[in-house]
Amino acid sequence: MTHDPLPTMLLTLTFVTGLVDAVSFLGLGHVFTANMTGNVVLLGFAAVGVPGLSIPRSLTALGAFVVGAAVGGRLGTALAATHRRRWLLATTLTEAILLIVAAVGTVGFDVESSRPGSRLYAAIVLTAMAMGLRNATARRLALPDLTTTVLTLTLTGLAAESVLAGGDSPRLGRRLTSVLAMFAGAAVGALLVQSSVALPLAVSGAGVLAAAVLLLWLPAPGTETNGIKTAGRN
Repeated sequence: MTHDPLPTMLLTLTFVTGLVDAVSFLGLGHVFTANMTGNVVLLGFAAVGVPGLSIPRSLTALGAFVVGAAVGGRLGTALAATHRRRWLLATTLTEAILLIVAAVGTVGFDVESSRPGSRLYAAIVLTAMAMGLRNATARRLALPDLTTTVLTLTLTGLAAESVLAGGDSPRLGRRLTSVLAMFAGAAVGALLVQSSVALPLAVSGAGVLAAAVLLLWLPAPGTETNGIKTAGRN
């Protein structure tokens, strides 16, 4: 039996999601670039004039996320069925590059004044595209409770399938770890963004690169992973 690195990789990316949402909400003017449910809610608030929120920022994040998801879907269609490892490496390294470029672009960015504005919107676009690309990839992988960016279904499963609810608490460790990973990422991001926006973005990029390294241990085709035989070419 071969250890499957994908859960560990996706948990690492879940931690990065917490970082990115901390940066975007606390450092880029109260917008989410990873959590589109939250972003749409903020957009609704902004639409009725709630102070401190921005329609252009939220729309920019939403649009860039959709573009990133479309690119991720295209890569999945082209590579996932026949080149699984190449597909995952391509999407993960692309995400890392987008986050690192965002980090470089926000060096010297002033959180208090949100200036310069060009760097603000560049960071929103780059991080939202990275998260859209990630979501499309995670969706195709479809590992239960490891969507990497949202916890609603994970928390629902944790409660609805618990022993108290008459279930047997399947994947309890994975579910709890996923929640803790995002919590930790958000907490670390909130601390780092007090120094600069660039620092937590750089850490995010490094985290995604670490996730890419885990792909080197992806099981070869025809081997068994937790009792499941893999298929396709790497």
